[in-house]
Amino acid sequence: MARNVYVASVEGHTGKSTVALGLLDALRGRYARVGVFRPVARTTTEPDHVVELLRSVASVNIPYADCMGVTYADVHANPDGALATIIERFKSLEAQCDAVVILGSDYTDVGSPTELEFNARIAANLASPVLLVINGRQAYTADQHLGQVAARTPHDIAQVAELTMEEIRHSHAIVLGVVVNRAEPGTSADIVAALSTVVGTQPVWVVDEDPALVAPRMSDLAAMVDGELLFGPSEALRNEALGVVVCAMNHTHSLERIFDGAVLIIPSDRTEVLLAVLMAEQATGFPSIAGIVLNGGFELPEVIRRLLDGAKPHVPIVSSRFGTFETTTRVTSARGRVTADDVDKLARARTVFSASVPPEQLVDRVETVSSSVMTPLMFRYSLLQRARKQSRCIVLPEGSDDRILTAAADVLREGAASLIILGDEGDVRARASRLNLDLDAARVVSPSDPELLERFATEYANLRSHKGITLDQARGMVRDPSYFGTMMVHLGLADGMVSGAIHTTADTIRPAFEIIKTIEGTSVVSSVFLMALADRVLVYGDCAVIPNPTAEQLTDIAISSATTAAAFGIEPRVAMLSYSTGDSGSGSDVEKVREATLLVHERRPDIAVDGPIQYDAAVDAAVARTKLPDSDVAGRATVFVFPDLNTGNNTYKAVQRSAGAVAIGPILQGLRKPVNDLSRGAQVDDIVNTIVMTAIQAQDTVGGTP
Repeated sequence: MARNVYVASVEGHTGKSTVALGLLDALRGRYARVGVFRPVARTTTEPDHVVELLRSVASVNIPYADCMGVTYADVHANPDGALATIIERFKSLEAQCDAVVILGSDYTDVGSPTELEFNARIAANLASPVLLVINGRQAYTADQHLGQVAARTPHDIAQVAELTMEEIRHSHAIVLGVVVNRAEPGTSADIVAALSTVVGTQPVWVVDEDPALVAPRMSDLAAMVDGELLFGPSEALRNEALGVVVCAMNHTHSLERIFDGAVLIIPSDRTEVLLAVLMAEQATGFPSIAGIVLNGGFELPEVIRRLLDGAKPHVPIVSSRFGTFETTTRVTSARGRVTADDVDKLARARTVFSASVPPEQLVDRVETVSSSVMTPLMFRYSLLQRARKQSRCIVLPEGSDDRILTAAADVLREGAASLIILGDEGDVRARASRLNLDLDAARVVSPSDPELLERFATEYANLRSHKGITLDQARGMVRDPSYFGTMMVHLGLADGMVSGAIHTTADTIRPAFEIIKTIEGTSVVSSVFLMALADRVLVYGDCAVIPNPTAEQLTDIAISSATTAAAFGIEPRVAMLSYSTGDSGSGSDVEKVREATLLVHERRPDIAVDGPIQYDAAVDAAVARTKLPDSDVAGRATVFVFPDLNTGNNTYKAVQRSAGAVAIGPILQGLRKPVNDLSRGAQVDDIVNTIVMTAIQAQDTVGGTP
């Protein structure tokens, strides 16, 4: 996995692009393939100058379109859907890189708190530490001097940092460090001191304001006023405008106000002012201006034009058809920016950044900070990727249910599995057409198919002969869609089955008990829910099958749950839950859990397990230090084994509803091949998740037992 850094700010015009450029340069010094990604932009079709800038110096050649995520319109229409798309597109780019610079949004669309929160969510979902950029300047306002806005005090900067970091942490992202950009020169030490109580151990780098970096060129101002060059050399349009003077007063007062790098706005009917400032431009002892904007749209008198043609001014004189107020507004709203073709600004930006942020120090920090956050969207993406790597065939017995058909279309579109749908083919295809679903890739099999029925009946009669089942009885049994689907799995015609949308749990599980049976060494079939919290995924078992397990059954549940956790990329640390922790309590219920914990140690010494333990000691490091200070599981458990079904079922539902967790399951475990049960109230997303999970389980069981 690549080393990634999310460059984010809390407002616009922070010079974030300069920071991103410096970060990219630093990463290129240590990694061969450094890429660029922009999660949210105004448009993903028109060029983004910052992305183009960073791509021009990136060390891996990835097409522009592949470096972009979604638009603001996409985010407004469906935030979660947009975030899922961002993850998908980013992961595709990340696979081609050793490191990626991720550029946060520019605050050109929605209010800052909302936009900051969404940037933090993106960073958390991309598992990318945030390099936070804070503006050392106040918010922009139209000012007489272009781009010259007041500096923030160290106290103000600390307040901004405190509010911003709280929002980032609330979204479960982590902070790599803080860059205070465009700071007032000479205040670096005071800023670091003010931030010390806010940022904790995160490093703070301070980059001083460089007026030349934020100054627009005269060509930018000409574009802002829809003007053209009237006089002066075209190369002078590269002059940097460091401020604005409106010369609507007489020539004497105008001359008193000019300064080096100023752009002068002169009404085109005030030719005496124009001539005076041009004379001053050529005189010794007067400031050297950046250029002149003649506003108002008046034609210059012929004699003045002849005079200017002969004088050949060295500064650019640009036209503006607008009045003084609008011209001034347009000019002062111009922003200087570093672009790929502006060699001077590009070199200056790199020099300014590297002088304040040592590249080696920055990259060392990148390599020591990583995110262990696993969000529901990240987890779902990882499951889809797992399922796609080895496609498996899942049978869905309930082809008459619209939810099943809709979920099937989603699974096929995602490429997560191939599917067999049981039902009359004409009916299934007609229902799919009415629902506007693409099920062309699905195979539809009738559970009344005579050839399959006879084959299944013969096999079932052989399997259940010890129970006195005759061939005629078997023919009746396998007509049931649940039995029919289970026989397909048993005989290798499908790799797994998902049912239960319109059938009871017993209807779904009973055929699996009778036909597929349990893994050798496992006495019971149990279940787990994968609980996708905001920042991690936990495993809860058993919450759906065994009402009051014995110590031996709890042992099987714990071992099976640990195996399931590992299969889905979750490091198993098993907490055997009880109403007491360690040796603090006694009673038959506690002793049952204590015995089961010992049995897990004996049978699977490789599994990290502890118990009896209370839930708070299992998840909270502070409580764990008090109650079980020497435990490898306490405070960091990932697998929770409940003492009975009553506790497990109520707990998972409480966490699901109260904490907003996504509950994926129940996932059956202990069977030789995967069969999973749905709730009859299951939504389409629940069904999709269960099919994907079943396909992943099948990757480990195809061809026999796990």
